[in-house]
Amino acid sequence: MVENYFIIGDVHGCFFTFEELISHWDREKEILIQVGDLIDRGAHSPKVVSYCRQLDKTFPDKVHFLKGNHEQMMLNYFNEKSSNWLYNGGMDTFQQFESQQHDLVSVLSWMEDLPLFFETDKLMVSHAGITDHAEYLNPDHPSGILWNRGRLKPLGKIQVIGHTPLSTGRPAYNPYSQAWNIDTGAYKGICLTGIKLDRNGTFLQKISIPTREEDLNDLNY
Repeated sequence: MVENYFIIGDVHGCFFTFEELISHWDREKEILIQVGDLIDRGAHSPKVVSYCRQLDKTFPDKVHFLKGNHEQMMLNYFNEKSSNWLYNGGMDTFQQFESQQHDLVSVLSWMEDLPLFFETDKLMVSHAGITDHAEYLNPDHPSGILWNRGRLKPLGKIQVIGHTPLSTGRPAYNPYSQAWNIDTGAYKGICLTGIKLDRNGTFLQKISIPTREEDLNDLNY
């Protein structure tokens, strides 16, 4: 029986750090959720995506990978909507996928199907959170669920987000919106964080893995 949730922040291509954090996942008792931004800025975006797709295939009822703004930017680039992705780490990510001869059509199809949120009656997990804005579910809107950096709307349940990196390297809780921000700047060389919550959203444990040197990209974005 699933009792708890293990929710992981923005990975941004930091494969080896992510793999180490995943080793703390109890597959028998925990649902694994990742808040989006698997790609860009770190050194191993294709490896992260391949790993997550394999987890998705192996544990279809136990893992939930959510869409982040970087996945959305990549999709928009290939759908010819915007070139913003290239200037936010996408150029290097594109070269990584090309050099490793990945099937980009298959990768993009998987990304397109990633949900914007995971929700229960006690918990809401998304990339950037829920606001009062009329277009809060618009994946391209600045105040939407993938891009918002402003105040979150209280939902009467625990929220967990990423998107805005915390230079402290520690997840932060906002009592007004009952929201955890768990983006602790993995690609900045700080750490990758996951938190464990029970089914009611009660905090149980924080696990942070310092970013492995082999995950860091020489480029700055």
